[in-house]
Amino acid sequence: MSNPSIASARRIARRALPPGAGALTLAAALALAGCAMPTHPDSGAGPSNPLNPAAVQLLDDTSWRLQSAQTSDGHRAFDVPVDAAAAPTLTLDTRSGQRLANGFAGCNRFSGPYTLRSGELSLGPLATTRKACGADADRLERAYLDVLAHIDATLVQMRTPQQMRIVASNGVTLTFAREGR
Repeated sequence: MSNPSIASARRIARRALPPGAGALTLAAALALAGCAMPTHPDSGAGPSNPLNPAAVQLLDDTSWRLQSAQTSDGHRAFDVPVDAAAAPTLTLDTRSGQRLANGFAGCNRFSGPYTLRSGELSLGPLATTRKACGADADRLERAYLDVLAHIDATLVQMRTPQQMRIVASNGVTLTFAREGR
């Protein structure tokens, strides 16, 4: 069976070349006909993950509202209120000259220092107000503050829609949407 690329290269070499020059040119044409365009090893990969641990350094002076809480196997870790006014929040503020975190935990407000170091966010110790809000709000608050106290990884997407994910050492992932710009 004959390769059509090789046959085509031979025909071109016979017509276009003076006698004696054909062997060298034919060899070059055959070598080129057998070459394939190389591809980059990542060319078959899907789109890149927009959640980037390096973007954690951009979290100063941002505010976030909790959208969901999931376990490592994809189940709901705890219920997040649908009403935006009742959903937990997290604000990372530097206006005082110090890095201070504050927000709403589902029942009470909280505040305390935070650090951004080597692509990692850490919070605490956090102080909270002591308002009694009922069993559901208390459960939400305890679960939310527990994740914030045990951050294992933080991923941030600063392109639209801006999003932050906090992963706790127990595998619970909190997904936040950015509030106000």
